[in-house]
Amino acid sequence: MVIRENYLNKIRPFYNSELIKVLLGIRRCGKSVLLKQIMDEIKTSGVDEKQIIYINFEDFQFAELCTAKKLYEYIKERRVNENRYYLFFDEIQMVEGFERVINSFRATWDVSIFITGSNSKLLSGELATYLSGRYVSFQIMPFSFRENCIIQQIESPTEDDLNEYLKWGGMPQRYAMHTEEETATMLKDLYNSIVLKDIVQRAGAKDVDLLNRIMEYLMQTPAQTFSAKGILKYFESINRKVSTETLYNYLEHIQNSMIAGKARRYDIRGKQLLTTLDKFYLTDLGIGNIHNTSFKLEYGAFLENVVYNELRSKGYEVYVGKLPNGEVDFIATKGQQKEYYQVAYYLYDESVIQREFDAFLQIPDNYPKYVISMDKLDFSREGIIHKNALRFLTEK
Repeated sequence: MVIRENYLNKIRPFYNSELIKVLLGIRRCGKSVLLKQIMDEIKTSGVDEKQIIYINFEDFQFAELCTAKKLYEYIKERRVNENRYYLFFDEIQMVEGFERVINSFRATWDVSIFITGSNSKLLSGELATYLSGRYVSFQIMPFSFRENCIIQQIESPTEDDLNEYLKWGGMPQRYAMHTEEETATMLKDLYNSIVLKDIVQRAGAKDVDLLNRIMEYLMQTPAQTFSAKGILKYFESINRKVSTETLYNYLEHIQNSMIAGKARRYDIRGKQLLTTLDKFYLTDLGIGNIHNTSFKLEYGAFLENVVYNELRSKGYEVYVGKLPNGEVDFIATKGQQKEYYQVAYYLYDESVIQREFDAFLQIPDNYPKYVISMDKLDFSREGIIHKNALRFLTEK
């Protein structure tokens, strides 16, 4: 088992906080295992196991706890003293009206509550109303490349190891597969589960064929600036008529299910967010790979996707930087911290080196600036730091 220290380190300060701990992530990215790691640490600290209650609402034995009232009665029956209880609710969105009962537990008992969900809208609507200012959220991602190396016991990763990760991603279940065929089947089943449970059943999106075709488009044009006009032309080319409103609705469903994330564009000179030409990045490239019908692996774009996910997993807000004469791949911010990133698979010649490094020269500040590539030679210059991708993705 991989101990997910990157996330545990962020969550530990809140183990005994009255703030509700919300763990959000795509289905089967490891949220349940992370909850169990948190429970193990709490037990190790001296808490009696009887004070810890864990419910996975995807487990059939808890199927009857589908309403707030039934969940309340179940927990009330097991709360036999006034000591602090630690409540763990996995996939809480399956309980109708869960917002009110979670708030009731928090307001009336001595409890520390942890909940997980596989839809980003968990923190909107009634939950936000009832728990405004009373929760802290954590975005949980599939295994990073570093965790991928740990689970496969790779001490000195190579380019081939990274390329394998770019192709199959880091969903935890894939490491139990023995062949590529088994891995592809598992990822297809996972994708279908997300579509059925999070997009069709919960969001009410009925046109699964349209959803699959949008996913194919996102996979075949990874890390490209998104244009509604461009994707509508794509649908016209395959004799499919789609309205702009329908397109944006389905993109929202994809984002809410956390199959993909959106990086908004930020005008570096004007210091403002822009409303057009965002970029979409897949949460896991393995899921995207099963929709790549072009039989072409865009390693440069995939590496950019992985760097985006790496920054997100480390707690950064990530934007695409717009400049008067071009763009910077990423602006990564965390509190008062800011960093700029350019990503290229290889810096093949001086023209490519100049293109990647010169983009930073238009930025009128002194925050750290990085170029990430597979090159082993150090091309750092003019205060701009060049990092080898394998080193960047495996450092703590």
